Order: sequence, then C-alpha cells, then structure tokens
Amino acid sequence: MDDLLSEKEQIDQMRSWWSEYGGYVIFGIAAGALLLFGINYYQNSKLEGQLEASALYESLTNHVVDGNLDQAEVVAGELGTTFADTTYAAQAKLAIARLYMDKNRDQDAADALDALLQGSASEQLKQLARLRLARVLLYQDKPQEVVDLLEGQDAPGFTASYGEVLGDAYHALGRIADAEAAYQAVLLDPLSQGTIDQQLVQWKSLDLPQIPSDDASLQEPSDAPVDEPSVDEIPVEADGTEEEVTE
Repeated sequence: MDDLLSEKEQIDQMRSWWSEYGGYVIFGIAAGALLLFGINYYQNSKLEGQLEASALYESLTNHVVDGNLDQAEVVAGELGTTFADTTYAAQAKLAIARLYMDKNRDQDAADALDALLQGSASEQLKQLARLRLARVLLYQDKPQEVVDLLEGQDAPGFTASYGEVLGDAYHALGRIADAEAAYQAVLLDPLSQGTIDQQLVQWKSLDLPQIPSDDASLQEPSDAPVDEPSVDEIPVEADGTEEEVTE
C-alpha cells in the first residue's frame, strides 16, 4: 500500500512539474527544430547560389574567349549584383577587364580593375588586379600612377612582377637609378625564376641610359688664376727678336 502511494506521489509530482514547465520544454524543442531547419535552409540556398554563380561565371569565360563583349557585360553585371558576395563576382571583373583590353577599351578595363580593388575580394585577387591595373596604366602612359599604385606594396607572391612594372614606370619618369635598382632586384630574386622573363628584364636594364658620373672634365671652371708664361718661356727667333705670341 505504501509502495502504491509512493508511485502515486511520483506521478503527481511529474504532472505538477509538467504543468509548470511543459510549455517551456515544448517551446525549446520547437525552437531547436526551427533553428536546425533554418541552418539547413541557409546552407542549401548558399550552395545553390554558389552553383548558380559558378554556372554564370563559366558562361562569362566562354563569352570572353569568343570575344562577345555585349553578352559578357550582361553576365558580369548579374554576377556583380546578384552574387556580389562571392568570389565569382571579383573574378568576373578580372575577366571582363581582359576583354575590354582586347577591344581597345583600356579605360573600361582600368575602371573594372579599380572596382575590384575597392571591393571585398580576397587579398590574392586584389594583388593580381593591382598588377593588371598597373600594366593598363603603363599602356595609358601614366607612369606616376603606376608608382603610386605599386610602390611600398607588400605582396610576396607578386614582388618580382611588381618590380618589373615599377622599373618600367621609373624609366618612363626618367628615374634611371630607381629603374636600375628595380630591375636588379627582380634579377636577384630567386622566386622570379619561372614567373618573370629574366632575359627581357636584363635587356631592359641594359637599355637604360647611362647615369652621368662625376667626371672632372665636366666640372665647372675653377676661379684660380692661370699662370702667365714667363719671359724665359717665350720663344726667341734666331735674330734675337721675340716671336709674336698669339692669344
């Protein structure tokens, strides 16, 4: 009888606890289920977005290869708006910039590359965009902008490439010593082998104008007085008369 009463008390306690806390339990289970559903939905939608962006980027590369600028601009624009937070949007700017250069639209190429630099792309993509933008600026005969863009950049994977372009910009600006230093740094960089045409860089270095040296013959005339010839140094004719000294 006591055992039955004990079980009844336990059941009553459970009912009392459930009536007080059961709603919280149900709410917690429902919230957990909704959270799990939300996470799965987000992951699936993100995966679908990545797949769609990948397909768009593949079509863009095909348009670039075919030289179809109109279609390439449409696809690049869609990637830049609908999938702006993906790496495909940044890569699209690199691709469209290349096509712009093929179509002699260098300013459009520069604008696309500059937009990539101002965006949220990865640092590696930005380093590549910076190099390509520098080459476009050189093509546009803007060497000072190249120097402003590349000078002081810490990009281990692009050091040699940046150095060569900087050397070209320095040469165009008449900064021959800086150009020589930039080219020599490229030639001495062990990581440049296989990524830089070292023979071309060597030719660029050899083609630089010679830097004037401190030659004594090029110095300003001295203000020190010039010694006049003495009487004994003036030649005398056989008849004893002095030979006329011409000025």
